[in-house]
Amino acid sequence: MESLQDYLLDKGYTKIKLKFTKTNHFEIKATINGVKGRFILDTGASNSCVDFEAIKTFKLIAQDSAIKAAGAGAINMLTKVSKKNTVKIGTWKNNKVALILFNLTHVNTALTAHNAKPVDGIIGADILKKSKAVIDYEKKYLYLKL
Repeated sequence: MESLQDYLLDKGYTKIKLKFTKTNHFEIKATINGVKGRFILDTGASNSCVDFEAIKTFKLIAQDSAIKAAGAGAINMLTKVSKKNTVKIGTWKNNKVALILFNLTHVNTALTAHNAKPVDGIIGADILKKSKAVIDYEKKYLYLKL
């Protein structure tokens, strides 16, 4: 019987190692507009997000947004949006990714309180859906369709 890994690699997926954090999250490295960062992989987040603090770091062009963000214990947070960004995870790449920008202080405060490293943002369901993602929870790998 063929393994999940062999099957997905044969179907044109790329394999990315996930790091399981002290807070029971999967952490992933991604590159936005040529700049590397640390992100939480969150299947429950509808959109991928970047912290306001990292707008310049990731060379994002921020536009005001009427959307209010909610999650991780916070509600009605002001947001901005940045469109047409290049996101690279492993060898998977997409040049037309919209990112939601908002204050992730509450997320990073919770992470650092548990001796985990802060993150630059969240990789959410939008990217996971675009990339036809498959998560191997047991072996801690993310597979994205090239």
